[in-house]
Amino acid sequence: MASGLRRNDILSVLRGSGQATVEELARRFAVTEQTIRRDLAELAAAGRIERVHGGAALRSGVANIVYEERRGLNAGAKDRIGALVARHVPANASLFINIGTTTEAVARHLVDRGPLTVVTNNINVASILAPNEGCEIIVTGGVLRRADGGLVGDLASQTIGQFKVDIAIIGASALDEAGDLYDFDLREVHVSRAIIANARAVFLVADASKFDRAAPVCIASMADVDAVFSDRALPPALARSCARWGTAVHVANGQGADA
Repeated sequence: MASGLRRNDILSVLRGSGQATVEELARRFAVTEQTIRRDLAELAAAGRIERVHGGAALRSGVANIVYEERRGLNAGAKDRIGALVARHVPANASLFINIGTTTEAVARHLVDRGPLTVVTNNINVASILAPNEGCEIIVTGGVLRRADGGLVGDLASQTIGQFKVDIAIIGASALDEAGDLYDFDLREVHVSRAIIANARAVFLVADASKFDRAAPVCIASMADVDAVFSDRALPPALARSCARWGTAVHVANGQGADA
């Protein structure tokens, strides 16, 4: 395979999984690891990817990946996370569910649950839960972000401030080793902060690709989170911090249960 074609295929792999190791890519394309490292170096130099330890990930920074690509990234992992979170949501609970493809995965696993009360600034979440007749759905209002169906701005924050719910289920675009949560849109961050402030418990949902991404606006610390749900164990330093803060860590295995 010509190097140009292979590099395009590498991008396709990363769009599907979020990240990949040099070893995985070399095996997939039946070339040496040295060849893959050269490919990754060229893609990184062109601004198409980011190098991470042992491999590469889709590039992130001051602009988020477009919604359709995000929805396909790590779809299986997000589904497992969604199933696991749903197991931790009791009947008759009141919930905030914010913007994000992983929070939407949670919503899909709540369609057959009820009764529930869900307050959301995510039109997609409202649509997903609409068939659940036992679920009361309250949409915040706000400025529509057409790219992903999110509602942001002061009206969304003000609506959230009128509630005190049992559990907030939130996503983030990136996590760093210090345990801080980040996103790209300051308006969305303000809404997320309001959600955290008005929930009795906060569940963070984040697939492992978020550990290798960067975003510019800080939402909060995982010290403010009661439980984090992911598809892979947290980096050791972050896991130790969670233990110190009392943040429970749940890892979804292939059956959607705690590993």
